[in-house]
Amino acid sequence: MRAEVIAIGDELTSGERLDTNSRWLSQRLVENGIPVLYHSTVGDDSAACKEVIERAIARAEIVLLTGGLGPTADDLTRDAIAVATGTSLQIDESMLVEIEAMFRRRGRDMPERNRVQAMFPTGSRPIPNRHGTAPGIEMRVLRGDETASHLFALPGVPAEMKPMWQETVLARLNEIAPQSGVIRHRQLKCFGVGESQLEAMLPDLIRRGREPSVGITVHAATITLRVTARGRDAAECEAQMAPTIATIRACLGTLVFGEDDDELHHATARLLQQSQQTVATVECASGGLVAEWYSEIDEEGVFFRGGEVRPRSDFARGESLAAASLAEFVEQLASEIRERRGADFGLAIGPLPEVDTATAAEADKVDEEAASRERFYYALADRDGCQVYHGRALAHPAIRKELAGKQALDRLRRRLLGEPSAEA
Repeated sequence: MRAEVIAIGDELTSGERLDTNSRWLSQRLVENGIPVLYHSTVGDDSAACKEVIERAIARAEIVLLTGGLGPTADDLTRDAIAVATGTSLQIDESMLVEIEAMFRRRGRDMPERNRVQAMFPTGSRPIPNRHGTAPGIEMRVLRGDETASHLFALPGVPAEMKPMWQETVLARLNEIAPQSGVIRHRQLKCFGVGESQLEAMLPDLIRRGREPSVGITVHAATITLRVTARGRDAAECEAQMAPTIATIRACLGTLVFGEDDDELHHATARLLQQSQQTVATVECASGGLVAEWYSEIDEEGVFFRGGEVRPRSDFARGESLAAASLAEFVEQLASEIRERRGADFGLAIGPLPEVDTATAAEADKVDEEAASRERFYYALADRDGCQVYHGRALAHPAIRKELAGKQALDRLRRRLLGEPSAEA
């Protein structure tokens, strides 16, 4: 049993709005053991909608559509379904009565145009909508090989679509595919090496056809390993995934910093709270991102004693006036912020080196000499002193600030885990 999710609307294909419905529906389908192989997005064009629906019916046993069920001229979903399935639209008198009653409850007369929302392709049936005037459509479509594709069309408004899924569609899917079981995912978050290096550290885990499967993605220098299993229930999936997760953790050690929605600031926050310690920051390269991340999860200042953002010009003056070198100035700032804020740790992140945008975008292709010119300094101070580290700044311009902040946070995490504080 395979599924396709189709989102309909010019506002989606133009980029004016983000399609969150497809993501939400895909998550619900996977939770119920139905893999989603395709996402399609199509504008408000009759021929294009028909084509997308026909293709989905041909290749998926479950087709979920959202959007295009309103009363206006650009709401084409019901017409496109009828054309794609070779049927005609017919009025459903009971649904018309319900729509009229909804308008009366709102103290209004139903506009004549809304009659179209009570029209359904021959052979389909309505999906009730308690929160709006647009009922959904359910239709079983026979294919050329005598197998069936089950089509469900829902409104694009999430406040209407989600209850309709919970109240009607989910139960119908359980009737259609009662033996589907469930699909579960676990995500392990990693930081500290490159994607190819990390993959080489795993013994044949990331290969097609393996059960449970392990996928690898990278976003802003954080690597995510996604473990997926299918089983009769969640407990069986967890049991299948456990050995693979244990192998990953054994192979990668402290490169794994968390799971699922974790980021490095969550990981260090937990360690700080567990040890009842605090941190204060002063940033240049990361532009205040570390302070922002911490402030979002510690509004009361339990572990985060505050931070400062310093312009690049401060570091130029510091290098000439307050310290013999930029590295010493960053070290000085880490110690000062710790003392001034009364924190257990002071974290200072110096400025990023000036870098050519084209060179940074090709970061993976430069040699070691070029990379050495693109290092920056950051420092971590505690009651025993202060250590200065080299950070790697050569990355795509879009993630340089985030990468700088994450390297400093990862150093704090490793210190909290008790790892040696040798220079990076």
